[in-house]
Amino acid sequence: MGRAGREMVYDELPKLRAKYKLDFVIVNGENSAAGFGMTEEIALDLFDAGADVITMGDHCWDKKEALIFIEKYDNLVRPLNFTAGTPGRGTGMYAAKNGAMVLVIHALGRVFMPPRDCPFMAIEQQVELSPLGQVADVIFVDFHAEATSEKMAMGQFLDGRVSAMVGTHTHVPTGDAHIMAGGTAYMTDAGMCGDYNSVIGSEPEEPLNRFLHGRRMGSFTPAVGAVTLSGICVDIDDKTGLANHCSALRLGGVLQPQSPDFWPA
Repeated sequence: MGRAGREMVYDELPKLRAKYKLDFVIVNGENSAAGFGMTEEIALDLFDAGADVITMGDHCWDKKEALIFIEKYDNLVRPLNFTAGTPGRGTGMYAAKNGAMVLVIHALGRVFMPPRDCPFMAIEQQVELSPLGQVADVIFVDFHAEATSEKMAMGQFLDGRVSAMVGTHTHVPTGDAHIMAGGTAYMTDAGMCGDYNSVIGSEPEEPLNRFLHGRRMGSFTPAVGAVTLSGICVDIDDKTGLANHCSALRLGGVLQPQSPDFWPA
């Protein structure tokens, strides 16, 4: 979320990759440019820091240049269920550092969001095309949605058929990282990399103005206080492609730290 959040990622991601011997890293970058969208320069900096794939979200096109540069990089993934003909790709198959083939799928929810094609059917089609354990060694779904119920429903829909189903969008990390009955790692929202002494990463003044007065009185400005890096770590079984362990990751800032202690440091 903005400069403070992305600089935390630039600084800490290389250390995290080394410490936990991470084979594959996905970063959601849709709020990295002053809170709205992403520039090509930022994308390249995130790749340099250690991101294997960058997913986007509903702010995908806030920086109009994204409509052009998204076609240049196979490891930039925009939501799958945009209208047919939208630039870029909503899914991709990538080789992890350990040789595993990782299918990344990214979709937008529809509850409290602008209307899109059905995310359930869009993701279902991709999972059928590249089944876990047959075509893909790992399937990771970034479901960018507002409603916790829609994310939980997606988790139930995909349980046992994908390696991990992780929600993004609300900027607030949830405390429900767990492995579902069928073996899929799940977390309702991974949270943001940003200043949590804020309103979802923005300085409070303008959000408060809009709640109190019901009208726009200025622009949202990313908060620049102490930053928490938030995410989730998942350990995937090499044979089944399902999750052995998962844990929320929180580093720095005002939130209580949390680390994936099931991995050797």
